[in-house]
Amino acid sequence: MKTSVTDAAPRAASRPSVAMALVLAVMFAFAVMDGLTKFLSQTIPIPQILWVRNIVFSTLVIAMMLAQGQPLRVLARSNRPGLQFVRAALLAIESGVFMLAFKLMPIGDVHAVNAAAPLLVVALSVPLLGEQVGWRRWSAVLVGFVGVLLIIRPGFAQIEPPVLIALLGAAMWAAYQIMVRLCARVDRAETTALWTGGVGFLLTSLVGPAVWVWPDPREWLMLGAIALLGSLSHIAFIRALGMTQPSRLQPFNYTLFVWAVIVGYGFFGDIPDRWTFAGAAIIIGSGIYAWHRERVRSQPAEQR
Repeated sequence: MKTSVTDAAPRAASRPSVAMALVLAVMFAFAVMDGLTKFLSQTIPIPQILWVRNIVFSTLVIAMMLAQGQPLRVLARSNRPGLQFVRAALLAIESGVFMLAFKLMPIGDVHAVNAAAPLLVVALSVPLLGEQVGWRRWSAVLVGFVGVLLIIRPGFAQIEPPVLIALLGAAMWAAYQIMVRLCARVDRAETTALWTGGVGFLLTSLVGPAVWVWPDPREWLMLGAIALLGSLSHIAFIRALGMTQPSRLQPFNYTLFVWAVIVGYGFFGDIPDRWTFAGAAIIIGSGIYAWHRERVRSQPAEQR
């Protein structure tokens, strides 16, 4: 008897408010992790950083599942193993692409480019996920992107190779979010997390040991912090995307740029200019408006 999608992986309850809170926390953690990565990638090879991240992620996921008494053999079974493999492999490659961009560019500039990802997710959600995206949410995402353009306009006189690397990372990040939602339709979040760690560990193990550079104590601390932040953030992000439509969460992804500016100033002394402050205000405003529209949309018609 063929197992139905509903039987194999019941949909997570729709909890958009919880999902939004998770995404906000994840964006802050990503910014701190990116600052540490920029530091560490100057002396430690990027494949090595990725390898350690995936070791910690895999270990953490397995430990959490064992602590809950969940059988790993059952959770590892996916209704779409090909999709799960491609999604996990895409995340491993995308992480490496962004680490390279952070090494070559200021953190704020990378995330200014990466803010194009929400537009790509909204566009892909319609044909690939069959979602209905209202004009108000489209407007919130577009207004947020205008804020990004306001920030990068004074700084990007021409397109250079590092910027193209960041754009590639943004496209891959958008595709990854769509794939996470597709996986959430057929598999549990635990299955997706298990595949993320397993495939990521497998791929990075092919390169990481070959380029190993022994870290000093400070580098070990940064390496451990990067691995923990990355692992916990991706687990939370997978759960958030399983709770609501990706397009509803996109305006909140813009807050990553705001956190990146703060981290860039705190870690590297980059002082935001007036364009950055103006663009950040627009980005935050679009996120708050999207949150308001989601609350209005979730209310009964007579209460709107």
